[in-house]
Amino acid sequence: MKKTLYLKFILAYFIFGVFGFVITSAFVPNMIKNHLIREKAEVLYSEATLIANTYAGGLYTSETTLETVKNQLDALSIYLSSTIRIINPSGRLVLDTNMRLNVDDVIMVKDFDPTTIQGTYYDVGPYYDAYDGDVINVIAPITSDFKVKGYVVIYSSMTDIEQSAAGLLNISYVILIVLLMLSMIILIFFTEMVYIPLKKITYATEQYASGNMHYEFQVDSEDEIGYLAACLSFMASEIARAEDDQKKFVANVSHDFRSPLTSIRGYLEAMLDGTIPPEMHEKYLTIVLNETQRLTKLTNSLLTLNNLNTKGMMIDKRDFDLNDVVRKTAATFEGTCRSKNMGIELILTGDVLYAHADVDKIQQVLYNLIDNAIKFSHQNTSIRVETSVKKNKIFVSVKDTGIGIPKDDLKMIWERFYKSDSSRGKDKKGTGLGLSIVKEIVKAHGEHINVISTLGVGSEFIFSLQKALKESEED
Repeated sequence: MKKTLYLKFILAYFIFGVFGFVITSAFVPNMIKNHLIREKAEVLYSEATLIANTYAGGLYTSETTLETVKNQLDALSIYLSSTIRIINPSGRLVLDTNMRLNVDDVIMVKDFDPTTIQGTYYDVGPYYDAYDGDVINVIAPITSDFKVKGYVVIYSSMTDIEQSAAGLLNISYVILIVLLMLSMIILIFFTEMVYIPLKKITYATEQYASGNMHYEFQVDSEDEIGYLAACLSFMASEIARAEDDQKKFVANVSHDFRSPLTSIRGYLEAMLDGTIPPEMHEKYLTIVLNETQRLTKLTNSLLTLNNLNTKGMMIDKRDFDLNDVVRKTAATFEGTCRSKNMGIELILTGDVLYAHADVDKIQQVLYNLIDNAIKFSHQNTSIRVETSVKKNKIFVSVKDTGIGIPKDDLKMIWERFYKSDSSRGKDKKGTGLGLSIVKEIVKAHGEHINVISTLGVGSEFIFSLQKALKESEED
């Protein structure tokens, strides 16, 4: 049987209760008894000292009679629930509150030795032959003219003390039981605030370990356990999203590879079996060539993304004239723009503008953004590419007046193979990887890229670059 945390906590609670009763039974009775004995002894010794200095002292100085002292001590013994004796140093009993006064009767206390309790003011044990069981006894000397004339001895039965100790011990047991019952609150608190949430987390972890990343759970707590549950749930949702993205990625790759391959195979088979006559071969071979170029472009894009996502990707940063790169990149689209009767308007800051970045990768960013702008723009329009400087940052803007991007698609355009519904009809040859590559390159530079778009009006992509220090020094 698996030992759970809750079972261990119950076991610890049970052990705590058992040890509580054992310790209470083993140590508390003696502690209570010793405490009551000391209290009783202090009272008796205080009275014995008072008697020795007053009543008994007057007896030896003939200031009072033995009968008077006997009457006074009899009343005091009843109050103290004790026996009071006056004994001479020789051991002769002068007075005993438990006996009638008889001066003619000589009673000796056998083996009387007042030094037996030397070093303390009380003793517990059998007091000679005066009592059958143990008693508390105290001795106070009666002095006159710097001589010990006798001793005041008070002894009291242990019965009352033992009864009081038993009563206090019962109270201790009752208090222990009450404390154990109150400590059940801790057990309830542990169950509700710790065990049940941990059980939920454990079960959720088992679900995630079995591959069910879509399992959802909730722990309503704002402490560390709640934070742990939230982190675990977030981690699972991210893994589930990554798995969904991976499946979507594989599906998109398969689709985008299968479509041109199907076309190529179909056309080639048609040419081989004579369905397409020889005089039409050139036309369809041109189509096949276009499809192979599409596959090449898709493969190159995938390789580019793979290299960008590889840990430790090398970014060769150096100073270069960004304006010159913009001009050269825009020039590569001259033929495309001419076929669509479009223009590219360059608004550049200064004749030269030095940036500190990887020139080849930034050129690829510009190429992808301008290429997208041309694809989704109407004929007889223009695209504007603008560079500007704010503090130590360069901002590059690529703006078109094309079809725009739907609001719901703005957060998705950076994902691989994503194509909005409006773009699918506009450009069937697109791979859906261009903006993903742009995002990864800008991110690798530690910079940011944003998009502003209105459906039916156009889109503007703006990304930042680090300004070269060389130009700052020249300025």
